[in-house]
Amino acid sequence: MPAPLPHIARLRDLAPRYDAIISDVWGVLHNGLAATPGAPEALAEARKAGLAVVLLTNAPRPPHSIIEQLDSLGVTRDAYDAIVSSGGVTRDLIVEEGPVSFHHIGPARDHSLFEGLSARPAAIDAAEYVLCTGLDDDESERAEDYRPRLEIALARGMKLYCANPDLVVERGDRLIPCAGAIAEIYEAMGGETIWVGKPHPLVYERARAALALKLGRMPDKGRVLCIGDAFRTDVAGAVRAGYDCLMTLAGIHAHEIRLDGESYDKDAFEALAMRNATRPTATTVSLGW
Repeated sequence: MPAPLPHIARLRDLAPRYDAIISDVWGVLHNGLAATPGAPEALAEARKAGLAVVLLTNAPRPPHSIIEQLDSLGVTRDAYDAIVSSGGVTRDLIVEEGPVSFHHIGPARDHSLFEGLSARPAAIDAAEYVLCTGLDDDESERAEDYRPRLEIALARGMKLYCANPDLVVERGDRLIPCAGAIAEIYEAMGGETIWVGKPHPLVYERARAALALKLGRMPDKGRVLCIGDAFRTDVAGAVRAGYDCLMTLAGIHAHEIRLDGESYDKDAFEALAMRNATRPTATTVSLGW
């Protein structure tokens, strides 16, 4: 059994070790329905203490759309300096593709990702590539429902941009399937899949560049703390990119580790860590200053 991880009660117990924070959004700052009590305030206090804070989210929408959502959920703008989103980075990649058509898989609420661009959505048999931002109806559909459409894409040799590598996300007390679940099927079928978001490196490079703009210098990786709740994306991505990671337990894995107040099943936690082949630097139940 690995040595127990440091478990902290407050972000201020770690903050003096760092110059900057890269924080997850969904699962740390909110659960899709409301802001996490104390979490936005903790990041606001970290900024007051001199740390730069960039939010890094796998949401398949551009940053301005994320800001609007955060406002509506009660996450105040003093909690962050900038936002890097999978959607924003994907939008840049669509621009690089040029004015060719793509087939969009995902809900209408994600159309802001490609609004105003020369590239336009089209039927799958008339498109050059696939843009997956989620399920068309994530309340009633499963990722497997898209296999017939993916078979058409595979037969036509289409690449698939996954604008949200998450497999599932919290919505209140439920877990909702995400674009990553569809992309995982396509990749297993042998289709070319381009993952945009955590745990993949491109978005971490963008986040570090955003920190540099705030700090006036490129931060040393050893002085940057990543915060997140998911082993597969947040913890694995931070570790691979060379950052320390504070994992919040009251997030996507809460039910798996049987979190109850401050207590949780440590054996279940370690089993998850082993399955994901990664461990955070420290843990906390929920982000607070």
